Amino acid sequence: MYDFLQHAWAAFWAIPHIRPYLTVGWIAYLFGLGIYIVLQKREPVATISWLVSLAALPYIGFFIYYLLGPQKIRRHRLRRSRARVGMPGEMPAGDEDARELARLGQATTGLPPSTAQRVDLLVDGAATYDALLEAVAAATDHIHLEYYIYTPDRSGAALRDALLERARAGVTVRLLLDAVGSSKMPGKFFAELLAAGGELAWFHPMRFGRVWERPWLNLRTHRKIVVIDGRIGFAGGINITDDENDRLREDAYRDLHLRIEGDAVRALQLVFVEDWAYATGNRDFIGGVARAMPAPAHGPIPAQVLTSGPDSDWEAIHRLHVGAIHSAKRRAWLVTPYFVPGEAAMMALTSAAFGGLDVRLLVPKQSDSKLVTYAARSYFDTLLAAGVKVYEYGPRMLHTKALLVDDDMALIGSANFDSRSFRLNFEVCLLFRDAGVAGDLAKLIEGEFAHAPRVRDDRDRSLLRARLPEAFARLLAPLL
Repeated sequence: MYDFLQHAWAAFWAIPHIRPYLTVGWIAYLFGLGIYIVLQKREPVATISWLVSLAALPYIGFFIYYLLGPQKIRRHRLRRSRARVGMPGEMPAGDEDARELARLGQATTGLPPSTAQRVDLLVDGAATYDALLEAVAAATDHIHLEYYIYTPDRSGAALRDALLERARAGVTVRLLLDAVGSSKMPGKFFAELLAAGGELAWFHPMRFGRVWERPWLNLRTHRKIVVIDGRIGFAGGINITDDENDRLREDAYRDLHLRIEGDAVRALQLVFVEDWAYATGNRDFIGGVARAMPAPAHGPIPAQVLTSGPDSDWEAIHRLHVGAIHSAKRRAWLVTPYFVPGEAAMMALTSAAFGGLDVRLLVPKQSDSKLVTYAARSYFDTLLAAGVKVYEYGPRMLHTKALLVDDDMALIGSANFDSRSFRLNFEVCLLFRDAGVAGDLAKLIEGEFAHAPRVRDDRDRSLLRARLPEAFARLLAPLL
């Protein structure tokens, strides 16, 4: 075999003019793909990073870009269904900053501000699963679920069995799972649920065999949405897995989820309906869903559902984070498991700190990605110099995604504070302008500080263990 490869290699280089041919081919490859990348009009740093990678790794770089490079998703949004679901927008009362953020959210997502009658903050998986199973058991018409990760373990089986019982009782069950996040799911796991009339769809399944189309490997639905009978909604950061079930594992992720009632559930319903129609190509069910929705019921809690993804250029959730921080008058507390900010976000955080506001960042001491951990720490020196207080939570993995601004604004959902969540993933968050919800979030974050030592200027900054790996990770930040 070795001799054969040697002869083949020698024969290849013996081809007349092979070196000029390869040189011309490499230049044509780099020029052609480079023009394509430049026309994407991404941030200059990210564009240059891809160009350098393609030049340094001929042909291999093209394969990497083909799999993981940025791409647009163009899908028809169901604007007619929004009208049929009946979502009258009403700007919240209060100062101009609140109204400006509401207008920004509506302009970038198409979802108007709404209200909720009740909002419960669910801390960790056990509390979330208990509330979810209770709501599922009471369903009478439909149960819609969308998850990034659903694993066939004890937590997954408990929810599946609850869905099976409702499906056998005649309740419509639709389950949308991400093809990458839930890739460990065996085919027979949902067999009984499907036999009972439940429906299962996969978001962006692998399509490597269709070489004429780029795979969707890097474009995932990171949303966690449950809508029950159009009355109760769940959203936040918790997936369906034992890894996040603190009743089963002492090292389960520390996380936060939401249970809501009221008109804001209508917007969550619409987000699911759009995703289901996109994933399945079926729109016939939309009229039935609209007819099953309860009559609008105005609540006392101003709320707005925010979405973002690669099907939009506006990065709505990113803009709302930055806009909310800029609007802060007293404090801005950010909690995120992955902190890889862009220039706009760093400017917002440091400007707020320079202005004398109480700006705090809570991140995990060690996330589930060492690369992201190092990348996050590469920003600490700048943040600390500006007066931002940085805390590292441990020993459990912190998975909460939340922003608290002043005493009346809370933004909670599935989006991490990084480019992947803001640009590549399909995400959903909820923005509340309510002192009660903000107060509950403030108490939760204050409690987390007890398990999160503050990062100080005199921490270990050795070259090999800190500065060098952080610097290299920072170089990859535009690609993370």
